[in-house]
Amino acid sequence: MAVRLSSRADIPAARRIVVKVGSSSISGENTSQISLLADALASAHRRGTEVILVSSGAIATGIPLLSLGERPTDLATQQAAAAVGQNALIVRYQDALSRYGITAGQVLLTAGDLENDRSRQNAQRAMERLMGLHVLPIVNENDTVATDEIRFGDNDRLASLVAELVSAECLVLLSDVDALYTRPPTEAGARPVGVVPYGDGLEGITVGSVGTGLGTGGALTKVAAARYAADCGTAVLLTSTAQVSQALTGKNVGTWFEPLVSA
Repeated sequence: MAVRLSSRADIPAARRIVVKVGSSSISGENTSQISLLADALASAHRRGTEVILVSSGAIATGIPLLSLGERPTDLATQQAAAAVGQNALIVRYQDALSRYGITAGQVLLTAGDLENDRSRQNAQRAMERLMGLHVLPIVNENDTVATDEIRFGDNDRLASLVAELVSAECLVLLSDVDALYTRPPTEAGARPVGVVPYGDGLEGITVGSVGTGLGTGGALTKVAAARYAADCGTAVLLTSTAQVSQALTGKNVGTWFEPLVSA
């Protein structure tokens, strides 16, 4: 039975959580954070929470393996980097999770998969069965076959759609920034926002859209994803990858987006 989460402190009681991590948090000089992430996911998994990880990073992981100097701009090379990088990425996750006896299951989706009723039902059934077998699903966009016309655009959106698909009580959006700020955190006077009440228009808050060179998202995509999930009744916590352990144990970190409460 779903549990209504009133605050961050309720996260440990959640039946099902979706965690999303961005490319820059788990590639390049931050590759070591995969181990940190796995530790936190395994801890939640051990207490009985069903965890789904939505992970970017296939292209970013493939870039150095193909000796490319920077993120490719043409679709064919992006697809090639994704094909190589996705393989390496899932191996890194499985190696980290194997310390806890957890098996990962790879789920690759395109936007079309969640727009077509039959494909959507298949994806839902597969993830339900994986979790029933105590497997930890790791979801990513299928960059190798996705085209510009059918891409999710960023995995923040994908994560919110997955949270809706599996009826998760909580969505945790991880990035390099520890919270939503009143303006881009590099600007003077920027202050963290602790709680965003449901339906809050964020008046007076300037949300930036710039991501890193490795990823495609930014604060703007995370806020859009958080609002979508909140509209579906899923609580959202936005924080940094470095604080994932605190986030999943209900500590007072990040920005909490209150969900719609059904009558």
